Amino acid sequence: MFVHNKKLQYTVRVAEPNPVLACFMLEQFGGPQGELAAAMRYFTQGLAEDDAGRKDLLMDIATEELSHLEIIGSIVAMLNKGVKGQLAEKSMSEADLYRSLSAGCSSHTEALLYGGGPSLTNSSGVPWTAAYIDSIGDPACDLRSNIAAESRAKIVYERLINVTDDVGIKDALGFLMTREIAHQKSFEKALYAIEPNFPPGKLPGIEPFADMYVNTSKGDGDVEGPWNSGPQWTRVDDIEERIPLDGGDGLASVKLKAPQKKALDAMAKRTLSDPAADPVTGADLGAGPGAGTTTPLE
Repeated sequence: MFVHNKKLQYTVRVAEPNPVLACFMLEQFGGPQGELAAAMRYFTQGLAEDDAGRKDLLMDIATEELSHLEIIGSIVAMLNKGVKGQLAEKSMSEADLYRSLSAGCSSHTEALLYGGGPSLTNSSGVPWTAAYIDSIGDPACDLRSNIAAESRAKIVYERLINVTDDVGIKDALGFLMTREIAHQKSFEKALYAIEPNFPPGKLPGIEPFADMYVNTSKGDGDVEGPWNSGPQWTRVDDIEERIPLDGGDGLASVKLKAPQKKALDAMAKRTLSDPAADPVTGADLGAGPGAGTTTPLE
């Protein structure tokens, strides 16, 4: 059960309407790093969580993310206030009104279809989708994903702060950005309260592959560091000489029952290509300058 408090978690003060800026702000309303995605991510994780502490944490942060969705939505609504009234009362000439609506982004969509309110889209008008939620049901995996999500959201807020000079909007966005930091810290603490938390899941890795670094990008620019060299790693530079890593023949095989093999052999024989053939094709018949080498016509 939820109870709505009519006061925002943080006061929204917008200096003047700006429908283009409103469109940018939608990135944190209905975008992949936005507040709705965060709320749905943590709610669904919390509902499935069996650990009392993590469940409480996820439900707390999920509910707070809804309050942040309300703040962002209120900013969008305030930025669209001017064009909302002008549309409703037709207080501008057709040309001026059209220019204000089509100044940038998809602000005309928000102004016309949503009555000046926020739409569940990102800043490009792409509808919100549950595909933004990447939970997998393992706490170590999901907490790491949550940490990354909070980090990405902070970066988006930084960029939004940099595209406006509105002091009130900067202030509210600064609050939302800072809450991303706090949530990241909480998720980090929850992750490391699980001992051990790496690797995720129950099954251990297969030795010696857990300590193997495969240097597959060769040439100028090769750099060694603690991520690929040192006592923790067995480094593989001679890739062609080392594969297959399991010591087998490196081929794919399957055991077939006799009827399956008979049918497969018949299909292979029926569809066999003749390597000696060089037939004249449609490309040859229609070849012109720039076609490259073609089969000579008889």
